[in-house]
Amino acid sequence: MAKKPLVPIFIIMTAPFLTGAVVLMSVLYGSEDLTIEVVRNTLFHYNSGNVNHAIIMTSRLPRVLAALIVGAFLAISGTLMQGMTRNYLASPSIMGVSDGSAFVITLCMVIVPNLSALQMIGFSMTGSALGAGLVFGFGSLLRNGLSPVRLAIIGTVIGTFLNSISAAIASYFQVSQNISFWYNARLHQIDLDTLRLAIPAGILGLLFALSISKSITILSLGDEVSTNLGQRTRLVKTMAMLAVVLLTGTSIALVGKIGFVGLIIPHISRYLVGIDYKWTIPCAGIIGGVFLALCDLISRFINYPFETPIGVVTSLIGVPFFLYLIRTKGGKQFV
Repeated sequence: MAKKPLVPIFIIMTAPFLTGAVVLMSVLYGSEDLTIEVVRNTLFHYNSGNVNHAIIMTSRLPRVLAALIVGAFLAISGTLMQGMTRNYLASPSIMGVSDGSAFVITLCMVIVPNLSALQMIGFSMTGSALGAGLVFGFGSLLRNGLSPVRLAIIGTVIGTFLNSISAAIASYFQVSQNISFWYNARLHQIDLDTLRLAIPAGILGLLFALSISKSITILSLGDEVSTNLGQRTRLVKTMAMLAVVLLTGTSIALVGKIGFVGLIIPHISRYLVGIDYKWTIPCAGIIGGVFLALCDLISRFINYPFETPIGVVTSLIGVPFFLYLIRTKGGKQFV
């Protein structure tokens, strides 16, 4: 049931304050805590010779920006996938999109190393399309294969297979250390060139997502209803998957694989906003960005002063949530 736009408007209006707060906390706190005065001097009187200034500008600020961007991209991708397939369990990490991207990047590290940031993003997007194509392709071949639980199982099997092949290739060609970045989501190793390219690529994906938001709302009611209303369902699904490939491929190229963001956040967004995707998509992006930035902040203190991979934090939240969805809604589609 769609809700009045009061809640989404509130979320959008408070987004700058939420984002500013999480950015400030991420810049201040880490293995070495900094002060507000140091941050102010860095922003207005930057000195490249000052170690604290360099930490802020080359590490902590790019890191939190990447977390905000990737969280938003993955959340919007999951929202599109769940709305398009009417599947409560759909997300980039479960439906093979992330695994396909990491698999192709592994091949590239062996066959064509020293890729530019632009080439890395392009190959990552190609891998995202490959992973999604395999999962939905196999799902369409099996009886009732596109049902929520079966599609999740197929996605898990395909993802595990791709991960195993990637691990074998990385081990045989002795590039495991280079590949580990894309499987452990090391936000502190952000490549600034990739970050700069991720923004326009992501904006293009966001424009695709927003342009079909009304169509996704109708599609989430079912293919039959959508067709009766004169909607070209195949075209809408193609555009939605293109947006997912752009957003997820860019995210993987930027920080590596991060699970469960695209599963959890769409549910939170729909609960707060309703199923009008004109509001659900942007709100999911805001909540997803803040969520991942907070997870990154938490990961710094679980084993202080050492850092815990952010994937551990998202899994601690995501696995119970995933099991809850399987128990309560796993065999159902949207109603």
